[in-house]
Amino acid sequence: MFRMWARLYKDGRCVGDAEYEDGGDKSRTAKVFAGIEEFCRTFDLAKPIWLDKNVSEFKKHDKTSFNKDNFIESIPFDHMRIEVIEEDP
Repeated sequence: MFRMWARLYKDGRCVGDAEYEDGGDKSRTAKVFAGIEEFCRTFDLAKPIWLDKNVSEFKKHDKTSFNKDNFIESIPFDHMRIEVIEEDP
């Protein structure tokens, strides 16, 4: 089972969260992008742009944050944090 969690933060407080699960046989990358698409639908957001910082953080720690620099449209929160919370070996 693969699970990801997304949380929206405004002024240091969590103002929204969502979870994504995928038990299929897709690649890890496909699961991550499918999770982000699901989060964007849930929160009614455009997809964030992955900057080098995000790629590096995600590779090292299985989590990263997207702020206003990652979105083309304005966002009603300070940042969105995504994190892998479960992954089968």
